Amino acid sequence: MIVTVTGASGYLGRAVAAELVSAGHDVRTLQRRPSRVDGVTDVLGSITDPEAVSRALEGAEGVVHLAAKVSLAGDPAEFRTVNVGGTRTLLEAARRTGASRFVQVSSPSVAHAGASLAGVGADPASPADARGEYARTKAEAELLALAGDSPGMRVVAVRPHLVWGPSDTQLVARIVDRARRGRLPLIDGGRALVDSTYIDNAATGIVAGLHRADEAHGRAFVITNGEPRPVGELLAGICLASGVRPPRWSVPSGLARSAGSLIERAWALRPGADEPPMTRFLAEQLSTAHWFDQRETRRALAWEPAVDIDEGLRRLRAHTEDHA
Repeated sequence: MIVTVTGASGYLGRAVAAELVSAGHDVRTLQRRPSRVDGVTDVLGSITDPEAVSRALEGAEGVVHLAAKVSLAGDPAEFRTVNVGGTRTLLEAARRTGASRFVQVSSPSVAHAGASLAGVGADPASPADARGEYARTKAEAELLALAGDSPGMRVVAVRPHLVWGPSDTQLVARIVDRARRGRLPLIDGGRALVDSTYIDNAATGIVAGLHRADEAHGRAFVITNGEPRPVGELLAGICLASGVRPPRWSVPSGLARSAGSLIERAWALRPGADEPPMTRFLAEQLSTAHWFDQRETRRALAWEPAVDIDEGLRRLRAHTEDHA
């Protein structure tokens, strides 16, 4: 089918677009800069521009929506414009141009109210309880997308959790940069169990959502490797595979959350290009369990992860050595 992918210049978006090409689809991408994905047709523009969106969706049968403002801090109005307004513009254009399948790429943070998530499924998105502007606006966007599910356009929400892998400029790059500068603490000793998702698995899981839209529509699914590990162990593995010393120092979660709240307020007074070293959301993510029951996801999407964490770390190490 003809499939339009938004946000294909990002790490996960590129992997999804490439996976769709390898599956034999005719892929278009919509983002503000070239996707650099072989075999796709780029449409340059913003998801907040109705004209660009209409051009990208003309004739498309499927839509995979990844474009979003992703940051620990920033102008709340910008988060809302891109994450909520952009999703609304895309949904309206998809209905108007006759798309029959729509995958909203979301995040488990849309259903995280600060407490541990241990062995749960995809709980309902809650903008009122989600932490931080990114999570709140992604929760609103997911609810908006799922409300648009209809016989004419099947909508599926897919929430990949902590996506990482070689060439990752988001999670891995941030971990490595903070560890190198001594700004990556373990909170409560890094004991909280967390799931994560290797990049190849995240891409195939999202594409499975598109392929299985007729069976899985109207629902949200969390995608992970299904291998929960202590966050300190995962951070250490990524750091060692990337050639940097793992974090050694630890702070209590209560102190980290309080400090994060203070730093957030300070950053709001002096916004810039850099991100705060700690936020309350980040402290909660590093100190609470986040692992998910994958049985229903795998059944409904007819999907299994192909790359386990240890193999992913070996690939990350090989990539680091090749680019040293």
